[in-house]
Amino acid sequence: MSHDLFPVSGDDLTRLHAALAARAQNDGLLDVAYRVFDSPVGPLLLAATPKGLVRVAYETEGFDSVLAALATKVSPRILLVPSRLDAVAVELEEYFAGERHEFDVPLDYALSSGFRQIVQRFLPRIGYGHTRSYKEVAELVGNPRAVRAVGTACATNPLPVVVPCHRVLRTDGSLGGYIGGLDAKTTLLSLEKAA
Repeated sequence: MSHDLFPVSGDDLTRLHAALAARAQNDGLLDVAYRVFDSPVGPLLLAATPKGLVRVAYETEGFDSVLAALATKVSPRILLVPSRLDAVAVELEEYFAGERHEFDVPLDYALSSGFRQIVQRFLPRIGYGHTRSYKEVAELVGNPRAVRAVGTACATNPLPVVVPCHRVLRTDGSLGGYIGGLDAKTTLLSLEKAA
């Protein structure tokens, strides 16, 4: 069937998508809403469940892959609904402007468990503009020998930027790794020191 027989304008598609999103929310059929947020460290995919923000992903992770993983691990009922993430976007804008030092949006830790989740829940306690070593974090969460496990928890953090794994460094003060790349980690640390 030719697309020319049933032309649909961009405005019509936007209107139909908005109607679908509203109906999915009203009928309780939307488990994960997402949007893309443009930031100084590149585009970030933001995804939220009714419990809270469940995923922040860098473009280098592959947004399609991240959405596929969310469909498998959380729910296949995923839809682009930017308005559901307006509060997160506002807080990120304030953070990148140097006006916000901690995030207040609810978080959903459904993508983490066990020791990884313990570490990830601890990370927001590292104050804005401060850093800790992997070793210090291991000690602070009560498992001083779990330095590598802390590194793994940071590397698999599903909520980078908001849950500040970028504030964790090697004992010698070097950056270590970062899911968004070392340039992004450097940018975030510099932003926080400048404020």
